[in-house]
Amino acid sequence: MTRSRFVAFAAVLAVVLCLAACAPGPNPAERTPDADGNVSGFFLGLWHGFISPVTFIISIFSHTIRFYEVHNTGGWYNFGFVLGAGLFLSGGIFGRKRKR
Repeated sequence: MTRSRFVAFAAVLAVVLCLAACAPGPNPAERTPDADGNVSGFFLGLWHGFISPVTFIISIFSHTIRFYEVHNTGGWYNFGFVLGAGLFLSGGIFGRKRKR
C-alpha cells in the first residue's frame, strides 16, 4: 500500500469513526410525559425543527434550553422535527432547483 492510499484510508476511517461517535443512544424518556403531563407530538416537532438553528445557538450558551424535546411521541415528533428543519433550510420536497 502506497503512502497516499494509506493516508486516504486513515482519513476515511477517522471520518467514519467521528460520525459513528455522533450516533444518538436510546432515549428512555421518549413517550413519557413531562412534569405537567405533556408529550410533544407532530406539530411541536415541526415547530422545533423550524426553529432548530436558532435553538441550537441559544442552547450552546444556556443550560435551560434544549435543542430537542425528550418528552415526545416518538416517530411523529421525529418526522415533524425533520420536516420543520428541512423547511427552514429549503431542503426536501420544497427545495428549489437553480436555473442555469
